[in-house]
Amino acid sequence: MTHDTPAAVPESATETAPAPTSTAASPPDDRPGPVGFGQALRFWLKLGFISFGGPAGQIAIMHAELVERRRWISEKRFLHALNYCMLLPGPEAQQLATYIGWLLHRSWGGIVAGALFVLPSLFILIGLSWVYLRFGDVPLVAGIFYGIKPAVTALVLHAAHRIGTRALQNGWMWGIAAASFVAIFALNTPFPAIVLAAGLMGYFGARRWPAVFALGGGHANGHKGYGPALIDDDTPPPAHARFSRGHLARVLAAGAALWLAAMAALVATQGWEGTLTQMGWFFTKAALVTFGGAYAVLPYVYQGAVEHYHWLSGPQMIDGLALGETTPGPLIMVVAFVGFVGGWLQQVWGPDALFAGAAAAAAVVTFVTFLPSFVFILAGGPLVEATHGKLGFTAPLSAITAAVVGVILNLALFFAYHLLWPQGFGGAFDAVSAAIAMGALVALFRFKLGVMPLLGLCAAVGLAVTLIRPWLA
Repeated sequence: MTHDTPAAVPESATETAPAPTSTAASPPDDRPGPVGFGQALRFWLKLGFISFGGPAGQIAIMHAELVERRRWISEKRFLHALNYCMLLPGPEAQQLATYIGWLLHRSWGGIVAGALFVLPSLFILIGLSWVYLRFGDVPLVAGIFYGIKPAVTALVLHAAHRIGTRALQNGWMWGIAAASFVAIFALNTPFPAIVLAAGLMGYFGARRWPAVFALGGGHANGHKGYGPALIDDDTPPPAHARFSRGHLARVLAAGAALWLAAMAALVATQGWEGTLTQMGWFFTKAALVTFGGAYAVLPYVYQGAVEHYHWLSGPQMIDGLALGETTPGPLIMVVAFVGFVGGWLQQVWGPDALFAGAAAAAAVVTFVTFLPSFVFILAGGPLVEATHGKLGFTAPLSAITAAVVGVILNLALFFAYHLLWPQGFGGAFDAVSAAIAMGALVALFRFKLGVMPLLGLCAAVGLAVTLIRPWLA
C-alpha cells in the first residue's frame, strides 16, 4: 500500500485548519499541514479501491490512515463521528468517509469522499456481474475468490481486535460488548434493539459513573504516539460545521428534489410498474431500514428481489453476496449486483441492449440506496459537531461503540463458519481455506502486512490451489 505525503496548500484552502498548539508529547511544528482538496481527493479515490474487509475492515483502514499515519483527525473526533454513523441506517464506513470529507472541505468534500467510496465498487461489480452472466463459473475468477475469502475473514477478525482494543476501555465496556455478542449470536436480537439498549445504558450509567462512559476515558494510551492532529480533540468546528436552520433546510430540500427527479424520470420513461421504477422504489425503502449494516437488511432484500419481484434466483443472490464480500466498498453494494442481474434478465432496455439496461439498473439501485446517507451526514453533521465533548451525548455513543464490537465479532464468526464449512457443519471441513486464513492472520498480526499485498498473496494462493486440484484428483 502506498501513501501520499501531506503537503501544504494555499491559504484559500485552509480555512478549516486549526492553529498549531504545542503538546507535551510533540513539538508545536509536529501538527500536520493543511490538507488540500486535491490531496484529499487522491486519498478518497485510493480508499475506494482498497476498502476491503466489510465495515470493520474499512473503518480500521480509515483509522490507520487518517488517525494514526496522516493525523488528519484525532481519535476522539474520529470515534465521535463513527458513533453517529453507527446510529444511522446505511453503510457506516461510507458515511464516516463522507463525514470526515465534509469536515475537511465542506459539502463538496463530503460528496466527493462518499461518492469515491462507492463508485469503484460499482464499476467493478458491473464488470464482474457481466462476466458472471456471460461466462458463468470461470475457473480464473473462482480461484481468485477462493483465496480472497479467507483473507477477508482474517481482515474482519483483525479489525475487530483493532477496534476492540480502543473501544473496550474498562470492564463495563467489555461487559456491554459481551452482552451484545450473546444477544445477536444466541438470541438473534435485532440490531436496533441492541443499539437502543446500549445507548440507554450509557446515558444512565454516565450519570452515576461519568468517567466510565466518557469517550476515550479510562484509556491512558488513547493517542499512543500519534501526535497532534489537524482536527484535534480541542479544535473548534469550522464555520461550515456549525448548525444553521437554513443549511438544514437546503440539504433536506436538495435530497428530496434529487430523489423526486430520479423517480419522476423513471415513471415517465418506464411507468410505475416498470422494473427500473420498482427497483428505485423498493431500494429506497431498503436504504431506510439498513440499521446494523448489510447483513441486517439482506433478508429484506432477498424477500423482495427474489421472492416478490423475481428479479433473480436464490442461488444468484448468494453468488452476488460472494462478489460483494470480495470487492472493495460497502457490502451493501450487493444491491448493485441484484440490480444488474435483474435488469439483464428483465431486459429493461430490450434484448438488444442487455448490458446497457443492466448497468442502468445497477446505477439506479446504487443512487437510491446511498442518497439518504449523504443527506443524513450533510444535514446532521453540524448537530453532531455541536455535541462534541458533551458527556450527555457521547456517553450513549461510547456504549454503542462497545456493543458494536460484539456485533463485529459475530460477523467475523459468520464469515468463518461459511468459509470453513461451506456446506454446513454436516459437510466437509475446508482445510485449505483454514490454512490460508491462518496465514493471513499471522501476516496481519505478526508482520503487519498491508491490505493490498495480503489480498494479492491470498488471491495467488487460491488461484494456484484451484488450478492444481484437478491434477490431484
